Formats: sequence, C-alpha cells, structure tokens
Amino acid sequence: MKKHILTLLVLLLAGSLSAQVRPFVPEKPFPEKFTKSTQYWVSGERHGSSFFKKHSFPEVEYIPGTSLDFNRYHTVDVMYHWYETWAKQYPNLVDLYVIEESFEGRPIYQMTLTNKATGKDTDKPAAYFEGGRHSGEITSSESILWLTQHLLENYGKDPEITALIDTKVIYLRPQNNPDGSNMYLFTAQRNRSTVKPQDTDRDGLVDEDPEEDLDGDGILYQVRKKAVTPEEKEKANYILDPRDSKGRLMKQTFPGKGEYLMYSEGIDNDGDGRYNEDGIGGLDLHRNYPENWRPNTGGDLTGRGYTQFGAGEYPLSEIESRATVLWMLSHPNISVVNSMDTRVPMHLRPPSTSKSEERMYPQDLAIYKEMDQLGLSFTAYPWAGDVYETYATRYKVNSMTGDPLKPEPLFGHGPDFGYFYYGSIWYGDELWNNGAMKDYDNDGIYDDYDGLMWDDEANGSKGFKVWTAFTHPELGEVELGGFHPKFFGQNGPPWQLESWAKKQALFNLAMAKRLPQLVVDDLKVKKLKAGEYQVTLTWTNSGKLPVALEQAKLVKIVQEDRVSLDFDKALLKGDQDATVRISTPNLYDKTIYAGYTGAGEKKTATFVVQVKGDAPVKGKIKLSSTRGGFIEKEFTLSN
Repeated sequence: MKKHILTLLVLLLAGSLSAQVRPFVPEKPFPEKFTKSTQYWVSGERHGSSFFKKHSFPEVEYIPGTSLDFNRYHTVDVMYHWYETWAKQYPNLVDLYVIEESFEGRPIYQMTLTNKATGKDTDKPAAYFEGGRHSGEITSSESILWLTQHLLENYGKDPEITALIDTKVIYLRPQNNPDGSNMYLFTAQRNRSTVKPQDTDRDGLVDEDPEEDLDGDGILYQVRKKAVTPEEKEKANYILDPRDSKGRLMKQTFPGKGEYLMYSEGIDNDGDGRYNEDGIGGLDLHRNYPENWRPNTGGDLTGRGYTQFGAGEYPLSEIESRATVLWMLSHPNISVVNSMDTRVPMHLRPPSTSKSEERMYPQDLAIYKEMDQLGLSFTAYPWAGDVYETYATRYKVNSMTGDPLKPEPLFGHGPDFGYFYYGSIWYGDELWNNGAMKDYDNDGIYDDYDGLMWDDEANGSKGFKVWTAFTHPELGEVELGGFHPKFFGQNGPPWQLESWAKKQALFNLAMAKRLPQLVVDDLKVKKLKAGEYQVTLTWTNSGKLPVALEQAKLVKIVQEDRVSLDFDKALLKGDQDATVRISTPNLYDKTIYAGYTGAGEKKTATFVVQVKGDAPVKGKIKLSSTRGGFIEKEFTLSN
C-alpha cells in the first residue's frame, strides 16, 4: 500500500498531472479475474502500477473459447483458464500451483508435468521453460502454451512424448510477469518489463511522462516532424531511408544532418523538453539476476564503472525474478532451461560479459554449440550463439557510422546465471523479428527495411501505418505512423503466431528429450561364501547430456552420483554383532561415490554384505543422481 500512496503523491506534484484524484470506479466489471491492485485516476485517466485505460485489440482473445487455437494472442486469464482445465483433465500428469504473486498481486501460475505413477517430480531429470518475463514480449508465452497443449494431447499417442513424461518432468511457467502482460493486452501502453513504478529519467518523479494515444486509435505509433525552425534543424537527426521509394522508412543520422525529428506518440508531461522518457515501470527482470549484476544507471558514483539500465535496487530485488531463481535453487534436478523473450530472433545463450572461450569449459561450450545447431534445425533463426559477441555484433556495423560493432556486455542476465551460477544449459531465446524474413537488399543484415518489404509482400502492408498528418498539441504539424508496435514490431501478426510459437516449442522439446537419464542395466547378487554376498549394480546414462556440466561441478550445484544400500534399521544395529553389516565400502556412510556419469557412459558399483543367520534378508539399492534421477531396486540375500 505504501508504494501506491508514494506514487500517487509524486504524481500529484508533477505539474501537468496535478488534476482531480478520485477512487477508481469502473463503468463495467473489471476485465480481469485477479484484481488486488490499488487504482486511482489523474486527469481523467487511471494511473497506478498498471496505468489501465481499457482498449481491446482484434489480435487478442479476451474470453476463452471452447477450443484453444493459435490464430490470436491470449490474455493471462485465458491462458490460466486452459491451465486450470488441463489440471482437471489430466490429474495423473499435472500439478498446477501458484509459485508467487506478482508486484500487483496477480498469481504466477506454474505447472509440473510428469507421470505421477512413475515417481515424484524431484526424483526425475527435469527441464524448465518460461515465458512472459517482459511485458510486451507475449509470443514467448504463446510458445509455452503451445508446448503444454502439445505434450498433454500427445501423451499416450506419441511414443517419445509418452516416454518423456513417464521418465522426466517438465516445469512450465507461461506468465512470469502477468502485470505487464495485462497492461500490454488491455491498454495502448507498453514497456520493457515490470509495471513497478520507476524513476527512469532520475528526476525524482516516477512514471510521470508516459506515452499517450493522441489520435485515440489505441496504438502508440511514432511521430515524425519535419524540421522547420533553426533550432529544429540543428537537432534533426533522421532522414528518409533511400532504400524505400515510398518514403516510409526513417534512417538515423547525426544531429544537424537530418531533415526530421522523431518522437514516440505522446506529450512532454513534465515539461523537461523530452517526450515519454519516463513511462510505466522501467525495471528489467532480465537484468536482475545475481550473476555479474551491476547497479542501475546512475548507481555508479565514480561515473567510470559499468552500470546496467533497469537492473533494480539489488540482485533479485523483484518478486518475479526472485520467484524464478528460488524455484531453480530448490530444484537442482533441472538441466535444461529456456526463459524466452522476443524480437531478434536468436537462440541466445551465455556468456553475456565475456568471450565463450575465455570463461566456459571446452566440454560445456561444445554442448552449447551443439544445442545452437539443434535450435537452428527447428527454427532457422538468423543467429544462434552467445550474448557478448554474437548478439552484440549481429548487425556487423553501426548503421550511422559504418564502424564495426564490438562485443558489449549485459549484466545480471539470465543465461549467465543459468550457466555460471546454476551450471545448466540455459537459453534466453528471442522469437519474432519485425518481419525481417528475407534479406531483400542482400546486405547480410535482417533489419527494418527487410521487415517493411516482407510486410508489403506477405502481410498485405498491414504491419506499417502510412504516415498521416496530425496536429500535435505541443509540436504542431506532425505525422503519425510507422510499424505497428505490438503486432508487428514486437510480436508477429496473428496469422504468423503459431509458426513462431511451434518451432520454438519444438526446440525446447528436443532439448528436454536430451536430458540425462540414469537407467539400471543389471542388479546382481552373488554369494561369495557362507554369510557373505556381493551386490553389484550396473547403470548407464541413456540421455544425451551428462549428469553435470563441468561448470556445475565447479560451483557445487550437483553432487556426485551415489549408490547406497538400505536395510531395516533393526538389522544394522550392534555394529560387529549386527545381523547385516556392509563391509565394503569402508566409508562411514557406506555410500559409493561414483563420480558424474557422462552421456552414454556405463558404470558399476559393488558392495560386500555380511549376514548372520539363515533367514533371507531383503534390502534395497539406491542410485541417486542430482540431475540423472533417483532409482530404487529391491533384492534378497538368501542362503
């Protein structure tokens, strides 16, 4: 409550927003199922952490239908409807639960998917897939939804999927940031990540200068203004891109060298000469992880260190990112993760702050590179590789200067946490690409020009609003237009949705199929002499991944594979006089530490057991692996 009150007081002090404030009383029932957050109105618009002024888009399904189709995007409530439906429909496979509540109090649903009859989820090799971290990057959530439906509907029909769910566990979180997703799908607003109020421009005010829908179409386009006055000409830094003969595409240049000024749609609410520089929220959940975290912009008091925009007050300061990390650390059985975003598109992996060869074990890097190629075989994305080099230099040269691009670090990044801290295969894949399906000008770059050409060729030119004259309340005569920011620029048109969701989901499924899996090849009991037996277990890792990456061993997130015997405790009492005594191994805990079983590797563990008396003795042998699974077999020692 204090957070909302503080935000309200700040907004009241912010000049142009100092109008009547009154409680939020909706004219119609609030269009969400979960409505805990405080709302209030300023200047006739709802403010608060969601800035909610209702708008509906034809590209979005707001009420669940009788079947789940992927020809429109789905709200959080619609997704949750299907997860609740599946939990009831598949009780032997599904556990559905609330992992945490978001900043605004919405539940964050998560599903555990495994055959309960074959053992506990924590006793099985695991994969974790997550979408919806960034408010507007909704295609990633659709991919999780598609994968969930695909797995459930094909269990018992597809032999590989059936075996996967019988022997492994898939954790699925479709919406890690339900606040942001709702804001994006119910309003014209958009942002990078959470809706938690943030002083983005560091002027002492929070969220005081958001974008506004000036023409009332529910979409926040770009604004271009032809430079007329000497002051405008001095600042003008855009020209018409000569590649587009219709004068639609803009190209950035140096100040004073352009003909146009570009803005996002809105006004200068705080009167500082800048437009829409402090919109809703501003924290970035994908810069809030504990590995190699750096303070937010302005947090370095020397002015000479590294900072990271949107990093938060401290690592895991945000509920949503904390919910992910704490879940992972309490479930070290997870070997494979993909926590997805949109818009590059790319199979995005660690490292984020260094060259791969500098900080990754060669064995681990080889596995990652193999996964890169596996991903490309499903998606045909233009890029697959690390954040530091591949992502940062994917366009090769600076479009303004022509200078070669250099590697750039991202701090507090999920993939780095996933590998360096958690020791797993961890991707942060990005889906969709602003329509840049082909390299139309053969320049080796997939950019806005290619997206515009594809829009004309394949999308009926629906992704770009032709520049339209408009009288701006502050800037005067301008034009509104550009790419549709939600359903072209950041996510694809609905007819493209299932293609992107499906091919990414199939890559995630392929990674899950490669999980490590310890299987028992043989359990032998051999009588050595009267009252003495040899118990031998042989097992193989039938998966295509080792039970531990080299980095996982280094950071001690994964224990060695262990084999132990279990007898009734009464039989073990009395030390030398005990009915049953395990003489080999000689270790105090009578456990054989078998190292880490590699992909396809076979191992053996042998115990020597002494038994007094003639009565048969039953025991169990236990094979325990952090990421390879837990297996228990019974045996009998009998004279």
